[in-house]
Amino acid sequence: MHITDIKGLTTLRDLLRYGVSELNRSKAYFGHGSYSAWDEAVYLLLHTLDLPLDTLEPFLDAKVTDTEKKLYFDRINRRCNDKVPSAYITGEAWLQGYRFYVDERVIIPRSPISELLAEQLYPWVANPEEIESGLDLCTGSGCLAILMAIAFEHAHIDAVDLSSDALEIANLNIQEYGLSQRVTTIQGDLFNALGKRKYQIIVSNPPYVNMHSMGSLPKEYSYEPDIALRGGMDGMDTVRQILKNAPHYLHDEGILILEIGNEYDNFIKAFPNLEALWLSTEAADNQIMMLTKDQLLK
Repeated sequence: MHITDIKGLTTLRDLLRYGVSELNRSKAYFGHGSYSAWDEAVYLLLHTLDLPLDTLEPFLDAKVTDTEKKLYFDRINRRCNDKVPSAYITGEAWLQGYRFYVDERVIIPRSPISELLAEQLYPWVANPEEIESGLDLCTGSGCLAILMAIAFEHAHIDAVDLSSDALEIANLNIQEYGLSQRVTTIQGDLFNALGKRKYQIIVSNPPYVNMHSMGSLPKEYSYEPDIALRGGMDGMDTVRQILKNAPHYLHDEGILILEIGNEYDNFIKAFPNLEALWLSTEAADNQIMMLTKDQLLK
């Protein structure tokens, strides 16, 4: 829509209707924190106008200024025409009610592991106050490491990533939550920089997208770091390394929580004899597994 066409749009209600229509018309893909054109248009509008993200109704018939209108249309155009994910447009992503700074140096936080951490991994962790050590492999923005530290208030968490750029973002988020004394970022290739450390809990949302799927991802994913998505021919390259080495970094009663996205079939083919416990969340089935040290050593 040209600037001369938007003069008749004067209220939040008008802009919201326009945003929903444009998002639907452009066939934007929703999978980075929102699941519909409505949710995304509401988020972009409220964020643009510096309004509370959970409060729309009282403002629907309020009028917007020309400056506010132009900023909103610019954002909608980037989202619809360039397919830039909204999180990169606003510089933030929300997970379990927590805000994380993001830019194109990290994938956008969306792991369903966050749902399990919000429940302190109950019932698999019987006494959360007894957890003193945790590891987040492939930490990216640091979101899961931070949620682990919040869930287990007596634990020190190591957050590992190969990308120094990602760790810059992780450190910003760790500082924002005042957790610099309890969450430590470490640059390294999976376990290589950890020496002889051992943990009660290891969580990981590693790169796992198989080669065929990489070629058919919606354009929105092209803005995310390739290294954080690409999992090799069958998606299991990094998963293989984690499963092989994780038991050496777990305490005897330790557990591994590992996400594999939509690669369940490839996982079963690669590890037909591994008896994992599959954990369900509201957002995912057959995408997250739990393994004990004993299971990993079999």
